[in-house]
Amino acid sequence: MEESVSKVPPSLRLGSFKSSLSGRSTPKSSPTFRRLHSSRTPRREARSGAGGIQWFRSNRLVYWLLLITLWAYLGFYVQSRWAHGHKKEEFLGFTGDPRNKLLDAEKNARRDLLADDSFVAVNNGTNKTQVSSDRKLDVILAKKGNEVSLRKKRSKRARSSLHKMRGKPKAKMNNEISDSEGQEQEILHTNSTYRLLVGPFGSVEDRVLEWSPEKRSGTCDRKGHFARLVWSRRLVLVFHELSMTGAPISMMELATELLSCGATVSAVVLSKKGGLTSELARRRIKVLEDRADLSFKTAMKADLVIAGSAVCASWIDQYIAHFPAGGSQIAWWIMENRREYFDRSKLVLHRVKMLIFLSELQSKQWLTWCQEENIKLRSQPALVPLAVSDELAFVAGIPCSLNTPSSSPEKMLEKRQLLRDAVRKEMGLKDNDMLVMSLSSINAGKGQLFLLEAAHLFIDQYPLQTGSEVKKSLDIRQDHSTLGVKHHLRGLVLKSSNGDLSSRDLRTRNSHRRKMLFDSQGTEEQALKVLIGSVGSKSNKISYVKEILRFLSQHEKLSESVLWTPTTTHVASLYSSADVYVMNSQGLGETFGRVTVEAMAFGLPVLGTDAGGTKEIVDHNVTGLLHPMGHPGTQVLAENLRFLLKNPSARKQMGMEGRKKVERNYLKKHMYKRFVEVLTRCMRSR
Repeated sequence: MEESVSKVPPSLRLGSFKSSLSGRSTPKSSPTFRRLHSSRTPRREARSGAGGIQWFRSNRLVYWLLLITLWAYLGFYVQSRWAHGHKKEEFLGFTGDPRNKLLDAEKNARRDLLADDSFVAVNNGTNKTQVSSDRKLDVILAKKGNEVSLRKKRSKRARSSLHKMRGKPKAKMNNEISDSEGQEQEILHTNSTYRLLVGPFGSVEDRVLEWSPEKRSGTCDRKGHFARLVWSRRLVLVFHELSMTGAPISMMELATELLSCGATVSAVVLSKKGGLTSELARRRIKVLEDRADLSFKTAMKADLVIAGSAVCASWIDQYIAHFPAGGSQIAWWIMENRREYFDRSKLVLHRVKMLIFLSELQSKQWLTWCQEENIKLRSQPALVPLAVSDELAFVAGIPCSLNTPSSSPEKMLEKRQLLRDAVRKEMGLKDNDMLVMSLSSINAGKGQLFLLEAAHLFIDQYPLQTGSEVKKSLDIRQDHSTLGVKHHLRGLVLKSSNGDLSSRDLRTRNSHRRKMLFDSQGTEEQALKVLIGSVGSKSNKISYVKEILRFLSQHEKLSESVLWTPTTTHVASLYSSADVYVMNSQGLGETFGRVTVEAMAFGLPVLGTDAGGTKEIVDHNVTGLLHPMGHPGTQVLAENLRFLLKNPSARKQMGMEGRKKVERNYLKKHMYKRFVEVLTRCMRSR
């Protein structure tokens, strides 16, 4: 009997076991059955559910694959959110200390001579500068060590420093601010030779254009080669400084484009001087706090390191000493073209993966110096010229990625005209005034003094009117003139006929000619105005600024025609208000001239020196006029100014040709197309 029971198949034994548990041995009408099985599901459903769970438990491979898939999806989601800048500080629950933000804002407001949101009030020839900034700077700094203790220590220092700053100003200046910069602040506030200081016009831009760069979330072409190449890559960008000049701004825009295309970007800043700190924070560009060990470790983990100036040679040298194989991941974008920069960087030129230059002339010059020093580069240098950003192309009315049905290029051209009228009205300009602009750091290499000498020659060499022309002008204004003015004009006619006209009378006559005389149609005569920037730039040379001020103090009439503007990133309003742009770089000329192509994008003819990158960009008698460098070029520049003043149609035609050239060669899509080739070569096997 026991043997027969033991021989029962397992399936039958399992079935009998299930039947005993199913409740069949208990009558269904009994209270015990109803109490035990009140929440029980039907038997068929129970069997199917139990079988599915049993099958899932028996297939652990499927279980782990599902977990890995969910984990990978979560990782890609977090990386995508982080790379596209969705409030990185708050995304994972970490926020900065508001007191540190306030401290940074107050420090930068004191350190920067004129911030981007500054409001400059000029009253009766004296400059009263009011700096107001409601923006709290929020620079993302990478921490190392114990983050909690550092935050506590910094908050204590912030409270003590803030208490001191609210009292008397500290006599000791920050180490990053040189004595020369302090002198320039003193000059700006106390020297009345600056006459009229205008701008910046950021609020006017936002009001008239109904658009602001803060509203953009990224302009990356996700289907383009550049985006596919940098997606999920880690890059380190090395800034030599944060001044509002060509190299730092170009590096900042490159970082912005990389972030919008899904890359992870870390910035190493060798010198914090300059006004781009707040702009980096606004664009969510992470700045490494440490320029040594932390930056070296971050660079070692990166796919590529891009250094944005020859000044970065010291950092590159230290990095390669720390990590000997690091040179194979460095692309060096050199934006200078003077021998002193070559001498500073020649010891490490052959150790980096690739050199990148801005123009053909610059590339040839550096290769010549390398041959003289017997330096053999690791690879052939690449050529990546700078380009007009999408923000400026958008305002200029050039089709770009920021255009929408409500802001088409045609509508932006209309808004740009409104912006021009509003800004020129604030500047106090008249419709017939020709505004000549030069935006750059104020130093001898940029040639602002030569520009003012040419403007002085232009004013002094303006041809004298004949007696009949003066009489005609007098007849036109007879009802509005006084007896003293009539006698003064008659005296000028007699002196001019006798050939005896003193310099003082000449200045008086020219002043009356510009301000009072009208032509036969009753329209006011054109006048020359010169706008010079950038006042307050950390790259300005104080000795050169003083030399310009002395020159203007000796020529009062010229100083009345000169306007000054502070350093700013809101340059679209300035380009819109101008009629002519002057690129007067000396020495070897401008390396490239980012401002040159920006001015051409806004339809401005360019008067430039016949050297450097300007010679490559400006086509003589087509998109502008070229002149020699130095003092010999001032006379030619004065003649070119007079020609454009007297020929508005020629100005317009040259501006149109320059705009067409920008649309063919110098837009953002052209620059990043070249960058694709560079990144492809650099990211190959090292």
